[in-house]
Amino acid sequence: MNEMLQRVVSSGAAPHIAGMAADRGGVIYEGAAGPVTVDSVFRIASMTKMICTVAALQLRDSGDLDFSAPVEAYCGDFASVQVLENNHLRTPNSRATVHQLVTHTSGLSYGFWNAALAGWDDDLFTAPMVADPGTTFEYGISTDWLGRVIEAVSGQSLDKHLAEHILTPLGMDSTTFVLDEEQRARCVPVHVKNDDGTWSATDFDWDQQPGRFAGGHGLYSTPRDYLRFQRMLLGGGTPILDPATVREAFRNQIGDLWFPATIRTADPAWSCDFRPGSGMKWGWGLLLNTIGQPGMRSAGSGGWAGAFNTFFWIDPAAGITGALYMQTLPFLSPDALRVYADFERAVYARKGDR
Repeated sequence: MNEMLQRVVSSGAAPHIAGMAADRGGVIYEGAAGPVTVDSVFRIASMTKMICTVAALQLRDSGDLDFSAPVEAYCGDFASVQVLENNHLRTPNSRATVHQLVTHTSGLSYGFWNAALAGWDDDLFTAPMVADPGTTFEYGISTDWLGRVIEAVSGQSLDKHLAEHILTPLGMDSTTFVLDEEQRARCVPVHVKNDDGTWSATDFDWDQQPGRFAGGHGLYSTPRDYLRFQRMLLGGGTPILDPATVREAFRNQIGDLWFPATIRTADPAWSCDFRPGSGMKWGWGLLLNTIGQPGMRSAGSGGWAGAFNTFFWIDPAAGITGALYMQTLPFLSPDALRVYADFERAVYARKGDR
């Protein structure tokens, strides 16, 4: 597997890459190529969402958060969010619930995957819905609003709440919204590809003095840190979640709705099209495949990704979890998806050889 990662970099498919995998007994692989290690700091973008979702599940299980309640019961300004339809704003036909935030069925979307929202990206919390709550799966800023719900319920800022209830108990010391000097020295720049096939580092970064912490995308982490979080889920939630709640995370939570078989990009510089295929559901913060993939993850596995081509999956049936890290744009490029699939196959082959 080390040789495979080295080939990724030497071929120009990525300027750097790091990967880790574990089973229920512990780490079964770690490796990297290019100027990174498994202790390098990556912007994990939407892999933040699962951590925020776990915080919401903890509050639900403690009786402090009602998933069936309307969002505005916790965030009063959510009542002013309208639906954008045919370039006009209207009142939604129903009130979005916390459950719908957790499952991306609130009607909120992302501008890079929905052209109707062009021009709304500057302020997440004024962007309209693009569909009535509960009528469709629309991946987007729901988890950013969920972060605000968590703040309202807990009385803590999101960074402090996640640190106290998830990051510190799991020993995730390098997972943060704001980098200190030492973490900055380990942080990997976001790269884009030049016309000649070489890679150039950009100066893109998260705001280091954020006015509000984004539950949907704001965290930095390391492969070693995030694997602790993955292993918590693979191991049934110990020490921060109830095993029954973890089992729920890997079950369909969107009813008769389906995750789209194809999502067309509205911003090719930021993301390519996403074609996960049919038969995909959404659990608590996880994209679920209902059909097993030969030599890869089993049916009932869950995973997600981050916009700079970081990916993770958790396979409860096989007892395997893995993740792959790059810092490149656009998201879901053919090279990145091919490398991720090759890495996943290699993990299962390695597990089978042990």
